[in-house]
Amino acid sequence: MSTLTLVHVILSLLGIFSGLVVLFALLTGKLLARWNALFLVTTVATNVTGFFFPFHKVTPGIVVGVLSLIALAIAIAALNVFHLAGGWRKTFVITAMIALYFNVFVLIVQLFEKVPGLRALAPTQSEPPFKIAQACNLAVFGILTVMATMRFGRPRIRLD
Repeated sequence: MSTLTLVHVILSLLGIFSGLVVLFALLTGKLLARWNALFLVTTVATNVTGFFFPFHKVTPGIVVGVLSLIALAIAIAALNVFHLAGGWRKTFVITAMIALYFNVFVLIVQLFEKVPGLRALAPTQSEPPFKIAQACNLAVFGILTVMATMRFGRPRIRLD
């Protein structure tokens, strides 16, 4: 395994893990600043290092990387420029979770490419097991993103 591949994989796994911590915090209406920073930085770095791999044409991975970076740019602006004011609070949740979804989407692709048992089930990634895994990923992230948006997306009003 090359150094670039190792760094890319480590960043990706850190991004997914920290993103899941952020997701579960958002589901409880909280924003964990350090975990959130780790998620955003490692996910941006994952996408950027993905562009260093040799390629000769636009691939689905490149398209996902670009879309993820767009979502991350919006999430970072919502958090750091607009300070989650007004609609930016919901925008942050949605775009951050889109970036996490894309990271898990690529993880599933890589698992079906690299794990022999999964590769046997879906050698071209057009077979039902692969499609079912990705459909479940989309459904779970869709539901959790809606829930997180409902719980974190509305600022709490304190009457003291």
